[in-house]
Amino acid sequence: MHYRTLGRTDIQVSLICLGTMTWGSQNSEAQAHEQLDYAIAQGVNFIDTAEAYPVTPVSRETQGKTEEYIGSWLARRGKRDDIILATKIAGPSRDPVREFRGGNNRLDRRNIELAIDDSLTRLRTDYIDLYQVHWPDRIVPSFGARGLSQISDTAETVPIEETLDALAGLVKAGKIRHAGVSNETPWGVSEYLRLAREKGLPRIASIQNAYSLLNRMFETGLSEFALREGVSLLAYSPLAGGNLSGKYLGGVVPAGSRRDVARQFVRYDLPGQALASARYVAIAHAHGLDPAQLALAYVNSRAFVTSTIIGATSLDQLKADIASIDIQLPETVLAAIEAVHRDIPDPCP
Repeated sequence: MHYRTLGRTDIQVSLICLGTMTWGSQNSEAQAHEQLDYAIAQGVNFIDTAEAYPVTPVSRETQGKTEEYIGSWLARRGKRDDIILATKIAGPSRDPVREFRGGNNRLDRRNIELAIDDSLTRLRTDYIDLYQVHWPDRIVPSFGARGLSQISDTAETVPIEETLDALAGLVKAGKIRHAGVSNETPWGVSEYLRLAREKGLPRIASIQNAYSLLNRMFETGLSEFALREGVSLLAYSPLAGGNLSGKYLGGVVPAGSRRDVARQFVRYDLPGQALASARYVAIAHAHGLDPAQLALAYVNSRAFVTSTIIGATSLDQLKADIASIDIQLPETVLAAIEAVHRDIPDPCP
């Protein structure tokens, strides 16, 4: 396993991070524990979850189950000091199924303080290493949207300063070590950094955004923050919802797959996706590589990526994904990848 520094902290995280958003729906508690045991044995020390998980599919009945499964594993194994644990607070949502705390889940002090205590209880720990804002309080282009045509803030929109000040209180209380953001924009990252600099508030350590061969939009604007300002990219959806594995080519939808059970994930059902995926899969096959491992190895190789978040519903998938750490893509493969990107740039933002 390889390790990189999380932001400007003193924390070393594994280049492969174990994602967990299927635990509690597609994966049982026993399977979750099996994945944790295997990943830790392979040197993975970074675990990412969220109060909203599982989301395959989103359900009120399963909300919080993922954190509970991690908590029961920690209670049985006693390995809290061996892992870097990250979780997230949900932002506001117009979807009733995603509501928390009575449906008023803004990113204000009240919600942040309630959310962290609930997560700590489910996770059976007294601190979180990295506490992330899952998505902004304001409306931004995220989860597949492109661009921002107008500002849609309302009187209820919580200012970033209030959110960051509340996170500062959690740091002071010892409930979290560091703060991070997710699904953020260049302006949002800049604002968090400005407030930390000018107000003496905690400096965000990371940004968790989508990044894959089908979505390299992080490279425009945000990658410079990662490289110059030390705001680590924790790359989620590196297989673009499984499309880069090739399993959905030709319109095939395997029973029990994410596309089968979580039909709300439509961000990859866009023109150009199928053709781009097919060409990336063909590159892998032409060079004797597993398509999923090629896609992961590409993300792993980027200088602005600190950790690649993988998710698996089977142990075989997990083993193959973690093994991507040992793959170095030759220049011929990288050149072929760039050729596809020039032809079909970012079909799935």
